[in-house]
Amino acid sequence: MLKVNEYFDGKAKSIAFQTSTLPATVGVISPGEYEFGTSKKETMTVISGALEVLLPGMDTWMTYGAGETFDVAGQASFKAKSDVDTAYLCTYE
Repeated sequence: MLKVNEYFDGKAKSIAFQTSTLPATVGVISPGEYEFGTSKKETMTVISGALEVLLPGMDTWMTYGAGETFDVAGQASFKAKSDVDTAYLCTYE
C-alpha cells in the first residue's frame, strides 16, 4: 500500500512504499530551506536536482547531486536546502 506524506505546507512530498528489503520513500523537495527529523537511520539518494545538507554534528554544508547518497543516523535531525525542485529516494533501517 502506498502512503503519501506532505511536509512544510506541501513544499516537500513523498510516497512511502516497501522495497524487497527495506521501507522507502520517493519524493520531491521544492526550493527552500528545511529541517527534517529522523526516527530510523536514513540513506538518501538524490535522483535529480541538488540538495545542500547540514548533517548532525557538522559545521559545513555539503552539496549532493543526482546519483549521490548520504546517511543520517536515527533519532537525529538534519537541515536541507535547494534552489531547484529536487527528487530523492530514501531508505530506512
